[in-house]
Amino acid sequence: MTLDRAALLALDRAHVWHPYTPAHDDGLPPLVVARAEGARFWDVDGRSFIDANSSWWVASLGHRHPRLLAALSRQSQELTHIALGGLTHEPATLLARELVETMPGYRDTTLAADRRLARVFYSDDGSTSVEVAIKLCAQYWAQSTRAKRTRFIALSGAFHGETVGATSVGGIDAFRAVYGPLLFDVIRTPSPHDARGWERAVDAIVRELDAHRDTIAAVVVEPIVQGAAGMRVYEPAFLRAIREACDRSDTFLVADEVFTGLGRTGTFWACEHAQVVPDVLCTAKALSGALFPFAATVASERIYDGFRGGRDRAFLYGHSYCGNPLGCAVAREVLAIYREERVLDRVAAIAPKIRAAFEALAEEHPSLARPRAIGAIGAIDLGAQGYLDDKGWRVYEAALARGVYLRPLGDTVYVAPPLVIDDPTLDALLDGVTQSIREAIKR
Repeated sequence: MTLDRAALLALDRAHVWHPYTPAHDDGLPPLVVARAEGARFWDVDGRSFIDANSSWWVASLGHRHPRLLAALSRQSQELTHIALGGLTHEPATLLARELVETMPGYRDTTLAADRRLARVFYSDDGSTSVEVAIKLCAQYWAQSTRAKRTRFIALSGAFHGETVGATSVGGIDAFRAVYGPLLFDVIRTPSPHDARGWERAVDAIVRELDAHRDTIAAVVVEPIVQGAAGMRVYEPAFLRAIREACDRSDTFLVADEVFTGLGRTGTFWACEHAQVVPDVLCTAKALSGALFPFAATVASERIYDGFRGGRDRAFLYGHSYCGNPLGCAVAREVLAIYREERVLDRVAAIAPKIRAAFEALAEEHPSLARPRAIGAIGAIDLGAQGYLDDKGWRVYEAALARGVYLRPLGDTVYVAPPLVIDDPTLDALLDGVTQSIREAIKR
């Protein structure tokens, strides 16, 4: 590295606009990261940090997995980019088949053919995968005999991404309030994590579907865990009830598995906890192994059939890097690693440790609330003030001093480490979280 930490920080301060960070933040300066490997990264001074949130949930297989680097190298020798409009290539076609083979319901012989998740549309990231889902549903109904179906139902506390459509169906005020004039109207229903019970949330959705049966295009949910809202975990029964309600009203169910998919909750897709097959499933983040922005939206055969016909019925949407060969090749290797290295077995092994650590914290400190864990996720609340509160940031500072990068969600402290984290590193992570929370709540 040619520049030292001070010089790099000076350039950063002068020119880089950081996401989710106040301008001219007077808090701790950003870490200057030099390299990463497995579940750790190192700064330019050689200090090691455990990556407790998988770098915003993308590094589920850790950093620089050797098989992914090898797949990238092989593909770069043959084809690095080609547009997917009127063209195709081997990585895109093989990945589509392999991705479909992982879908909920793929092995269910009783599932109707038109309900199967069989059509893969590639895009860039989680936000655009949800944007694709919204547009697919809207255009399907516009081209049907029920063109008035233009509205969406979404949950309070939802987070579905940063684009205008994805922000519209999001339900966290801190992320959407300022953009209100730009967003389309959404029917907002209670979160299934609400203290008054998931049944209340189901009842609200059923009422809306019954009252607006002819105008609802889809219900959009994060299955089992509402991530950015504070790792809100809810009962699979909610998801089953929503699937049944959508079936009764013949409305689409969109599952945003950008965070929850690829093993994060213990099953490959979180929908599997409820044995639910959505009409559209969105995936990104872990799909590209922390190497590329890469995403896919997988739709049912029924939805695809709604676009058959002339050019006027085509899905006129796409991205320059849609289905790029490098991303497809790496994503294929990601799926192979899950199969061959039994990643879900590793999640099953680490899940009890994560759960026990957060439950122990709640027992030790009555001021802490709602310890919760599922798969490779653990969380606890230091208060009830939400995303913009600073309690979690006290823990963040204490954890950095212990070599743990632990970015909070306001007053919610959570871990979502790489699924392949080894036992000594996991033990160090959980001990660092415990000690940091103890220190922070004494202040």
